[in-house]
Amino acid sequence: MASTLDTTKPVGARRSDTRTRFRQSAGRQHHAGPFTYVLLILAAAVSLFPLYWNLVAASHTGERVVQAPAPLLPGPRLFDNLSFAWNQVHMGEALINTTIVAGLVALSTVAFSTLAGFAFAKLPFRGRGVLLSLVVATMTVPPQLSVIPLYRIITDLGWFDQLQSVVLPSLVAAFGVFFMRQFLVEALPVELVEAARMDGAHSLRVIWHVVFPVARPAMAVLGMLVFVQAWNDFFWPFIALTQDGNPTLQVALAGLGAGNHTVDHAVVLTGALISTLPLLAVFAFLGKHIVGGITAGAVKS
Repeated sequence: MASTLDTTKPVGARRSDTRTRFRQSAGRQHHAGPFTYVLLILAAAVSLFPLYWNLVAASHTGERVVQAPAPLLPGPRLFDNLSFAWNQVHMGEALINTTIVAGLVALSTVAFSTLAGFAFAKLPFRGRGVLLSLVVATMTVPPQLSVIPLYRIITDLGWFDQLQSVVLPSLVAAFGVFFMRQFLVEALPVELVEAARMDGAHSLRVIWHVVFPVARPAMAVLGMLVFVQAWNDFFWPFIALTQDGNPTLQVALAGLGAGNHTVDHAVVLTGALISTLPLLAVFAFLGKHIVGGITAGAVKS
């Protein structure tokens, strides 16, 4: 077999030729084969089937949902179940409350985590490693341990059944701090920060004009993850809020479909469908940005 390299050339020239061919091959578009498309279609079908069956179950009666075999085609009661689920609990108020809570938690977590991540990544100060270890160690503490102290605090402050009792304990997350720190360690050159300071930029200007633009992809990913987590959170909101006061969606769904002796599973699944649709809309509009943010940190120029 003939060698692809010209051995008569110097070593440096051969290396340059190798790099050139690698760049040319990297710029080519590789087309997927039929087997790849089959796998992608199967993966998409498996992923979408639970959502499809949720829609099917929401269009039948509760008795039909629990019968065997389970229905696989939509029924005629979708709009009736939607109307019943919307009116049985404070679904409209719960949607507004959940949007407020999830939005505030996501914004505050992204802002504080980015600031803390920048400090741990690029600012030298005494005890930085110890403090970062303590922050990461808090991720191992079960949230159930803080329920009683938090409940006593919110009752003493008169915040029971108020949205601030759910928002304030979640203003920042240890995972967010660690996530942003790991991203900024590689994505933000320390020379860029030093150059901004040499140009006379103060700390707030460095953060606004240097740190935030560099960290924007990671901030988008973190904000989406935190938003979804806050949207689906049930444990602490169920303790701090009531179904008749200021419920979030998950608290409102806890009382959905309950009758005298049975639970109407079709109505419960209808409520779950209502709570899922806003998240699907967010992913539909921001999916490209989310994927771009996830992959941005994996490509190093």
